[in-house]
Amino acid sequence: MRRVAWTRYGPPEVLELTEVEKPRPTDDEILIRIHATTVTAGDCEQRELRLPFLFKFVMRAYIGIRRPSRITTLGMELAGEVEEVGASVTSFKKGDQVYAATGLTHMGTYADYICLPGNSDDVVIAKKPASISFAEAAPVPVGGMDALYYLRQGEVKEGDRIIINGAGGTIGCYAVQLAKHFGAHVTAIDSSDKLELLRSIGADVALDYSKEDFTKRDESYHFILDLPSKAPFSAAIQTLAPAGTYIFTSGSLTTSLRGRWVSLRSDKRVLGGATWPKKEDLEYLGDLLEAGSIKTVVDRVYPLEDVIEAQRHVESGAKKGNVVLSLVDEGQGK
Repeated sequence: MRRVAWTRYGPPEVLELTEVEKPRPTDDEILIRIHATTVTAGDCEQRELRLPFLFKFVMRAYIGIRRPSRITTLGMELAGEVEEVGASVTSFKKGDQVYAATGLTHMGTYADYICLPGNSDDVVIAKKPASISFAEAAPVPVGGMDALYYLRQGEVKEGDRIIINGAGGTIGCYAVQLAKHFGAHVTAIDSSDKLELLRSIGADVALDYSKEDFTKRDESYHFILDLPSKAPFSAAIQTLAPAGTYIFTSGSLTTSLRGRWVSLRSDKRVLGGATWPKKEDLEYLGDLLEAGSIKTVVDRVYPLEDVIEAQRHVESGAKKGNVVLSLVDEGQGK
């Protein structure tokens, strides 16, 4: 089978398409033939260890000090078909179409096949909605579930005025749609080339971050989701309404400490970006996808052999929504 080997920290060129033996599931595992996976900004940051200092230290200790050794294939979400089921697994059967978030401990979806625990909370696996393609399903387990988690942390509800900064990416496109589903008034912020997309998926206001600073508008917000973690912290906190919530996803230790101080000294909450995905959340998103209440925004679909080009496109910042890797001919089909 094909697998994208990750043997060094560095630019996209450190990735190499290789041939390896197809894995065999244990009694507690299922073997999934991967039809589609994704290339995310998080994958690129991991590949190069372009992370905040403390997190970089932890990741290097876990993955490998000098080079990737414990984990040697990127990718943390997939859509595919169950090909083999271990003797102890009761939740799935051969032929099931599924989508999954592997978590850090089981990552490695840049490959034709993967074995995942069939009865474990370590990974989140659910039946793929029948009405959407593998390419449309693959980004949901990470991007969709992260967006849902953040909005629930912010207790977003009908009538709330919210900001989504970095709204045109993997998480942001789902967050805009989910927030509208919950009845919120959404101001979405990104680059000028993404504003039309953001309006098309429901944003009430779409702002070009290079031309307008949302913290200088005469508005207050119940919730701010700062996906790139680049909003001016003090000014952003000032725009929060009483009891409002500000979530940053990749801030520094300084941001974390300042956020803790704000949370202790006021009724405003500042939270970091750690998420806790659950199978019921993925199933909930599946219901919304089936009903047409939300959709996956796919920017480009690349074949697996073009993974380097796909990573370059993601790193350019030009992607709108999601970049997908297709591993089979029907990767864009249902």
